[in-house]
Amino acid sequence: MGDSHGHSHSHGLGPQTGRENRARLLITIGIVAVVLVVEVIGGILSGSLALFADAGHMLSDLTGLLVALVALTMAARPATDARTFGHRRAEVFGALANGLILLVVVGFVVVEAVTRLVEPTVTAVEAPLMLLVAVLGAIANTAGLLVLRGGAKDSINMRGAYLEVLGDLVGSVAVIVAAIVILFTGFERADAIASLAIAGLIVPRALGLLRDVVRVLSQGTPRGTDVALIREHVLSKPGVVSVHDVHVWSITPGSNVFSAHVVVDRAVFRENLTDELLDALTVCLAEHFDVAHSTFQLEPEEHASHEVDQHR
Repeated sequence: MGDSHGHSHSHGLGPQTGRENRARLLITIGIVAVVLVVEVIGGILSGSLALFADAGHMLSDLTGLLVALVALTMAARPATDARTFGHRRAEVFGALANGLILLVVVGFVVVEAVTRLVEPTVTAVEAPLMLLVAVLGAIANTAGLLVLRGGAKDSINMRGAYLEVLGDLVGSVAVIVAAIVILFTGFERADAIASLAIAGLIVPRALGLLRDVVRVLSQGTPRGTDVALIREHVLSKPGVVSVHDVHVWSITPGSNVFSAHVVVDRAVFRENLTDELLDALTVCLAEHFDVAHSTFQLEPEEHASHEVDQHR
């Protein structure tokens, strides 16, 4: 005898807020795309590797912004029989592509920067042009931050997009510093040093993205989730005797799913208290552990005793 119950704890936003956030993302995507093109052209004309590195950083963040936009759009689509959790995994595959792009960019920048440090280029870096392009990039990134700031308060996707553009701003500042150093001292290796600094900013993001992708695709326990503590909360509910076959995983980072078999006292069934218990369990998971969707199978002790392949 068993009883299952699903509960959806929505972290979604209202239609109006969703439209506003999409508009914010579209504006920021336009800004970042323009700056990316300007930095590539500026890097070619000025001979600045730092501008190329920052353009690579911008390319990554442009991909991240597009993924956030896709995630907002996909999250609004209903689940179907073919995709029972909807289309939210698209965000994970986008993050995988983004992480791989970042590693390629970092590899190129590091090799080229080290080469320039060991064997300085004959062609001088055009510091004035480099400085102009970097300043334009910083201004554009600041505008992007102002556009995204409102949505960053109430959406995990928007907060991620905000942090990506903030990283771009830091990269632009590094290029500005390098350009000023070259302009006033003639120390052209500052360009390669700034490139390595920007690569250093990119690496943690790339590894973090790939680590999150591996955790989600391998259905690992979401980061920061204490399964033992969840088990304690479940066991604390009146009528619960034990809990087993506990599973916690993510559809995408921030969208956690939980399922478990909960052994309950026979009185819970006899007195028709299953609804109250299920409500208490689902509310607990949603409020205390940020679980978007939880499923419980309630079962009497005699049923649990002959289940095969039980685990904690």
